[in-house]
Amino acid sequence: MTQVDTAQTGQGGADRRETGSHAWSAPIRRAIRRGSRPEPWKRSPVLAGLAVLLGLLMLLHAEIPNRAGNLGSLVETFLPWFGVFIPVLLAGSLWRRSASAVAALLLPVTVWLHLFGGMLSDKSHAGSDLTVASHNVGADNPDPAGTARDLAASGADLLALEELTEQASRTYEKQLATAYPYHTVLGTVGLWSKLPLSDTQPVDIEMDYGPLADTKPVDVKMADNRALRTTVATDHGPLAVYVAHLGSARVNPRAGFATDSRDRNAQALGKAVAAEKSKRVVLLGDLNGTTDDRAFAGLTSQLRSAQDVAGDGFGFSWPATFPMARIDQILVRGVQPDSSRVLPATGSDHRPVAAGISW
Repeated sequence: MTQVDTAQTGQGGADRRETGSHAWSAPIRRAIRRGSRPEPWKRSPVLAGLAVLLGLLMLLHAEIPNRAGNLGSLVETFLPWFGVFIPVLLAGSLWRRSASAVAALLLPVTVWLHLFGGMLSDKSHAGSDLTVASHNVGADNPDPAGTARDLAASGADLLALEELTEQASRTYEKQLATAYPYHTVLGTVGLWSKLPLSDTQPVDIEMDYGPLADTKPVDVKMADNRALRTTVATDHGPLAVYVAHLGSARVNPRAGFATDSRDRNAQALGKAVAAEKSKRVVLLGDLNGTTDDRAFAGLTSQLRSAQDVAGDGFGFSWPATFPMARIDQILVRGVQPDSSRVLPATGSDHRPVAAGISW
């Protein structure tokens, strides 16, 4: 009797062990089955909302007010970089398997391509009559002689330099004398040319005091001549050339995007260009801002960007180590841009820019 009970007990224990094993393996098998088939697509309102917000931000960037720290200008300065968020949101949408978020991404993709899709192709072509270049050579440039040699090797017919110091100017004059027999320097800006120059004069890009011009403080009147205008004699007739270095733009935790002097300079320069009688105009310089920035509407309404018309890529020129914005500009009126490019870095914190133009 005892043996029978023992056997029955052993058998029951085995049954219980088998039942326990089955109880543990069932959830594992269900988990494996779930992992072997894709989960259904689901909603993700947060990702979808972020995608729509990104699209609206790029689409309506002109509506962002500048009252609070020049936020609108700051967004417009780095507007192309907002496209970086598109693949980030796409990766998140696919990871969350959110059909609504993927669909919402069509808005920012469409807006970005509308704004900057043309920058993805090479719009340049050969056959220019004149090559112009501009470079903020940097007041702290440790090798101005080397920079001069690099610029001369570019083959530019007109070479505008900004942020010239008195000592560096002498170096550039010496190094560029052979390639450029004509040059003019006013304050911190200068133009070197293979063609004759005439009628060179400073351009006052400080505050327009109007009828109070005579009362403008002495320290404001043409403090360091940051802009000039000259006439270049070409085979096709006179060409008015402006060289300018506008005020700096700084991101300040307290003031936000500080651009007061730059915006004032841009407004004054726009008035000078508007008063220009020559039909053919080229503006070369460090404007410390991009053409997307509303602060330059007075210039971009009169002049075309060579990079936008005939460039290859975005033409970012600053900072030299990892360019993120095109603040060095070549703007034209009355001539046709054929090509536009960014030249290799020199000892400056900016990269030179060059463009081919024709009549």
